[in-house]
Amino acid sequence: MASSSVRGAALWSMGGQYIVFAVQFAVSVVISRFFLTPAEVGLFSIALAAAMMVSILQDFGITRYVAGEADLDERKIRGAYSVSIVFALAIGLVILALAWPVARFYDDARLLPLLCVIAGSYLLVPFGIVPSALLQREMDFRSLFWVNVGAASANAVVAVSLAAAGWSAMALAWAAVAQQGVRALIGMGLSGWRSPFPIRLRGTRPVLRFGSGMSALYVSGAIGTRSPELVIGRLIDFAAVGLYGRAMGLAGQLQTLVAGAIGGVFYPAFARIRDRGEDMAPPYLRVVSGYTATVWPAMALLAAASTPLVLILFGPKWAGVAPLLVWIALSEFAFTALPLHMEIPVLMGRMKKLLGLNILDTVASLSLLLVGAWFSLEGAALSRIAYGAAWFVIYAGFMRRLIGFGWGGMVAIYWKSALLSLATAGPLLAVYAFGPPPAEVGFLTLAASGAAGCLAWLAGLFIIRHPVRHEVIAMIAMLGGAARIPARRGA
Repeated sequence: MASSSVRGAALWSMGGQYIVFAVQFAVSVVISRFFLTPAEVGLFSIALAAAMMVSILQDFGITRYVAGEADLDERKIRGAYSVSIVFALAIGLVILALAWPVARFYDDARLLPLLCVIAGSYLLVPFGIVPSALLQREMDFRSLFWVNVGAASANAVVAVSLAAAGWSAMALAWAAVAQQGVRALIGMGLSGWRSPFPIRLRGTRPVLRFGSGMSALYVSGAIGTRSPELVIGRLIDFAAVGLYGRAMGLAGQLQTLVAGAIGGVFYPAFARIRDRGEDMAPPYLRVVSGYTATVWPAMALLAAASTPLVLILFGPKWAGVAPLLVWIALSEFAFTALPLHMEIPVLMGRMKKLLGLNILDTVASLSLLLVGAWFSLEGAALSRIAYGAAWFVIYAGFMRRLIGFGWGGMVAIYWKSALLSLATAGPLLAVYAFGPPPAEVGFLTLAASGAAGCLAWLAGLFIIRHPVRHEVIAMIAMLGGAARIPARRGA
């Protein structure tokens, strides 16, 4: 699990994610500060959430099927692609059919054209699914780097250009179309795979069998992940959706920046461990160590920096994001305490049990959200803390039985990662205690406190002897070795 090939793939994956994050983050700042209001962003979020409630079947588990299938051949690949085409067409038509009812439900005619454009973006998705899945299967994350960076860049150019031209929320919809189109073009170019014609549904039974189980999981999961925008938009207003969505986006982008990219690396890596019949507990504990040692400190710092960060980046009109961001960021502690909670059960063929837990998870999420949003927008954000605790209880025993790890080792990792989190946020919290309040902290002070927190994190890794320090040392060594190669060749 800690082999050089996995670390190399992780470095490419993280490198791509850092660039994608930088592009997406810059676009969100520029658009929010100069072009779109919270209500306009909320309008797009409502349209996207409504579309995604239908499009959850788009992938149909094809990415995981191609990346994790033990005996994959050209016939199965073609079957996977054919199924994805059929589902894309069906989903596009369903979204088009729902455009007018959704616009009527929220009493806003602007949702109608937004949903029509978003429907068009989903028609392009199948052309990028199989190429990216094949690259992931081969652990060719160098090529995936260019796929993801190219797609994000296309989204950024279109979004900013159209927003500057006055296209309002429609700019974000057309940016989604551009992103899917470029992803497909680059993916096919780098994977060498071409869309076969005509499509053939004969022999697609393995794909349909696997996809039906995954789709049930997607349906349950989507209700939980996409319902906040829909519930808040109905109970409160579009501006509240924009504020909540921006807080969720900041936390989600940072989580993806820090550790989200390596999830794609671990899926095929654990598939190989499964195929070799090896014990999954030791590598899983290393994954937990990596996630909690990076995501937890990052979220602690984000929660502490919420007020000055939002005011500096987005301006006073987005100040309502800050109190929401505190609770949403802290809730990520629970959601990253048991990483790969979907991937490993799928690899182990435990989808039926996973589906039952996922439904329970969704009920908890939606119930707590409804209660919180009924009182206020901040109540909706606060419900994430309660949901995080419920989520951990739901999945903890299942993951323990499936993988066989010991709670003693897990608690030791959690404790050390919590100390790292306190050390990372410590310098900024000290500024608040002995200096200006959060709303008066400027960019230089925030940047210096953040840098001091990162140094404290790095020192803490070795002071408390956190297990992830070995991976950090190994990756630094790999980066150093890669940097010396060109010099040796040119010598």
